[in-house]
Amino acid sequence: MKRLLIGLSLALLLAACASKDPVKETKIEDRTPPKTTASTTPPPSTQATQGQQAVNPLKDPNNPLSKRVIYFEYDKDVVKPEYTSLVQAHASYLGQNRNRKVRLEGHADERGSREYNMALGQRRADAVRKATAVLGVGGERIETISFGEDKPKSSGHDEAAWAQNRRVEILYDGE
Repeated sequence: MKRLLIGLSLALLLAACASKDPVKETKIEDRTPPKTTASTTPPPSTQATQGQQAVNPLKDPNNPLSKRVIYFEYDKDVVKPEYTSLVQAHASYLGQNRNRKVRLEGHADERGSREYNMALGQRRADAVRKATAVLGVGGERIETISFGEDKPKSSGHDEAAWAQNRRVEILYDGE
């Protein structure tokens, strides 16, 4: 009988413990300090400085200095008026960057003798050098060379190809 009473007491006790209490929802309050944007982004002046350093005007396609070829008429060594602003832009750049030097490479199309085309390419390079020198760039900073017809830009044998090959290319030191 005593065992029966102990068993019933334990059963009642376990049944009482098994009752469910309603779960109270507690709100979690966020106490972390708000993040500021200043700590994750550099100051605007730093961004502008980095942006200026990243853009090379000689390689920026939106800058006229990225254009480096001057084309000529057949058998001519006169810089056409349409290239005057290009020559001025490069002369201005050289004026602002006195440590830079430039090499002007003259070319000719395949018509004419090899000797004649070498001389024509040299006259074309000299014409661009003179136009640049007139704008204040010292001759010691400008090198000219002629490749004549030896380094064609286009390998075709028609007027479109020849027009591509009658040119002076502007190359800066280190390129």
